[in-house]
Amino acid sequence: MAITRVWIKEGCVSCGMSAVLCPEVFKIKKDEGSRVIDGVDYSLLEKKIKDASSSCPVQVIMYDED
Repeated sequence: MAITRVWIKEGCVSCGMSAVLCPEVFKIKKDEGSRVIDGVDYSLLEKKIKDASSSCPVQVIMYDED
């Protein structure tokens, strides 16, 4: 299964864990929380995305798999 979409639900607490674990996909914007970087090819980053999602303290990192 391949990750086809990544997003962050409302409620991010800006802990920075996503950007530390997968800086290719996530960035922290001051006063806005974590954001997904547009145009990223997820195919080589699936483990990092899943690690970021499972490490999120408020469980707001979501992804779809095909």
